[in-house]
Amino acid sequence: MNDKKHGIGLFHAIKGIGSAFLSERNFRIHSIAAVFAIGAGFLLRINRLEWMILVVVIGLVLQAELLNTAAEKLIDYIKPEFHPVAGLVKDVAAGAVLIAALAAFAIGLLLFVPKLYDIFF
Repeated sequence: MNDKKHGIGLFHAIKGIGSAFLSERNFRIHSIAAVFAIGAGFLLRINRLEWMILVVVIGLVLQAELLNTAAEKLIDYIKPEFHPVAGLVKDVAAGAVLIAALAAFAIGLLLFVPKLYDIFF
């Protein structure tokens, strides 16, 4: 395999993530929420299984945001004027992010609330 080509792919992937972070408010919000969740994991001393669950959920939310951004950018490029089907595609992609974010929130509650309860009560 050509190591140079793999490096280029990694560069473009990082560039895409950076672009989404700079241009997409919701990606920034979810990234900041991920940092807080990771911080809470350290403070509350979650176990290895809980870390695995947290990392997977964070990855899924950020991945959903990136795919949503990609879909929106592609649709805006292909069909800059409003079209009901283009709007529906954007809505469905946004719905996927919402489902991932709600699942992550529920998992966050399941992970952190019992630990907080033990500390305060």
